[in-house]
Amino acid sequence: MVTTRASSRAASVEPTSLFPQTPSAKRTKSTSTSLSKRSSSSSFAHAPTTATLLWLTISLPLVIWDTGYVLLRPHSMPGGSLHYPLWAPYKLYGEVDHIYGFKAFRAGNGFTSAQGLLNALETLLYFWYIGAWYFYGKRSSSAGGYKVVTGKVGARATLVGFSAAVMTLSKTILYWANEYYSGFDNIGHNPLQDLILLWIIPNGAWLVGSTYMIWSIGGDIVAGLDRASRSKSE
Repeated sequence: MVTTRASSRAASVEPTSLFPQTPSAKRTKSTSTSLSKRSSSSSFAHAPTTATLLWLTISLPLVIWDTGYVLLRPHSMPGGSLHYPLWAPYKLYGEVDHIYGFKAFRAGNGFTSAQGLLNALETLLYFWYIGAWYFYGKRSSSAGGYKVVTGKVGARATLVGFSAAVMTLSKTILYWANEYYSGFDNIGHNPLQDLILLWIIPNGAWLVGSTYMIWSIGGDIVAGLDRASRSKSE
């Protein structure tokens, strides 16, 4: 049966759920060994790492908030019926990044809405990924009670999570590249300090978070394929 070394690593990382009720256990050599033995006789296994769960817990609400603003324009913009109080901070951000402000909207620039649509699709994929792990995952006593999703559901969840992370990274790079190749038309008016604090750091977080997920989840996929190829050759 197929399993992964990276799966053992992922499954041995707390928490056991999105909101653990018990203190996190430290990973020990014996825990990793027992999980490895359990995994060796089971199907494909996967669990999000703590960092992945933390990133999604923070980023998903922000992406939903951002997507709502983008797709509900002009009602969500300053002066619109839906602007206050939910999207009030976008008055400032629309002045920092004109792609979110009236300049792009009045020009009929479709990039913002296209990005918002992709945000919605990515969010659905992320919820499927987390839902598959949370609702179909099983706690393993040999792994310290960590929840692991196995079999076809685990394999599909891993693929969906990886695909969503690739989408996020690609879209974010495109967002940055759009500014570069347009001569920083939407953000070039900002003082450097404002640009760093209000644009580079917030948007850079999505480069880091998605890259980490690609590395983490991708490791499980690669290790699983490697194990499968070894089993067939044997």
